Amino acid sequence: MDYASLVSEYDHLVAESADPTNAARLGEIGEAISELEPKVGIARELVSLDTQIADSTSLANDPELGKLAKDEVVELKEIREAKLAALQALESSPDTAEDKRPAIVEFRPGAGGEEAKIWVNDLFRMYTRFADLVGLKYETLDEGTYLFSGRPNDPTLPQGAYGLLKWESGVHRVQRVPETEAQGRIHTSTASVAVLPKVDPQKITVRDEDLEWQFFRAGGHGGQNVNKVSTAVRLIHKPTGITVVSTQERYQERNRQICLDYLRAQLWERQEEERLAKQKNTRRAAVGRGMRAEKIRTYNYPQNRVTDHRIGVSWHNLEAILEGSLTELLKTVHMEMNK
Repeated sequence: MDYASLVSEYDHLVAESADPTNAARLGEIGEAISELEPKVGIARELVSLDTQIADSTSLANDPELGKLAKDEVVELKEIREAKLAALQALESSPDTAEDKRPAIVEFRPGAGGEEAKIWVNDLFRMYTRFADLVGLKYETLDEGTYLFSGRPNDPTLPQGAYGLLKWESGVHRVQRVPETEAQGRIHTSTASVAVLPKVDPQKITVRDEDLEWQFFRAGGHGGQNVNKVSTAVRLIHKPTGITVVSTQERYQERNRQICLDYLRAQLWERQEEERLAKQKNTRRAAVGRGMRAEKIRTYNYPQNRVTDHRIGVSWHNLEAILEGSLTELLKTVHMEMNK
């Protein structure tokens, strides 16, 4: 394990973050620093221990200090082994590197017509209220797609947006009487939530020759153009046929970057599905498209009940949950899904 390189990389990133010429990359640099922070302290201690071991070893043949130096080398090596084990545990912990990353979250209405559109807005509000309560940030990437980032202020929750929200992928079903229902009948509507990590560009290689870029004007309300230049971007990944679109930003370069981020996330998703398909117990580990099609939770208004079907657990505080009180629910889901 090259922990000296880890320290060097971290220090280089910190220096980059202080360079005003890197203002446009501050978000990316900050994410990389956050990923390394849990490990860099131990890595610095290991570098220091190597120096101390080398110094003490050089004194091993000294007639006066040799015995003391040899004893010190044995002690330092024991400490070094313990630190190495701690660093390796961080590297191989259940939380993957992706768990620390920001989360790209896509909300789409499902069955239920207009009520499904209302329901998808209710879900979006639930998650953004939760984000406000725990200190996550969120921003719009495109219609129905958002980026959640930061770390929750509750240390007992997973300390990354993707790790925190990844088990929310799937179909969310609501059972309630719509406001437009005159006869008081209960309707069932659905919405899907897809959660993907914003993937480090180094993790997913995207070749220029595999990309087809298309640029067009972003249409505003009433058929008017948001601007008079082609700032909206459509990106097609020719080998897979994946197509992503970004129209939200006023600048073409920003929309290009959003498309690349979303493409990398979807390519990561495909690779992860292939990896998990080779494992025996994939029900608990499932991500991505399989989870998107799975009904994971029902929100039943008449019974004031929220039920997670994957773990068979219900909560009877529906209103509070829809107002963003998701902490206990998420803790329970994470505990059961990670068994």
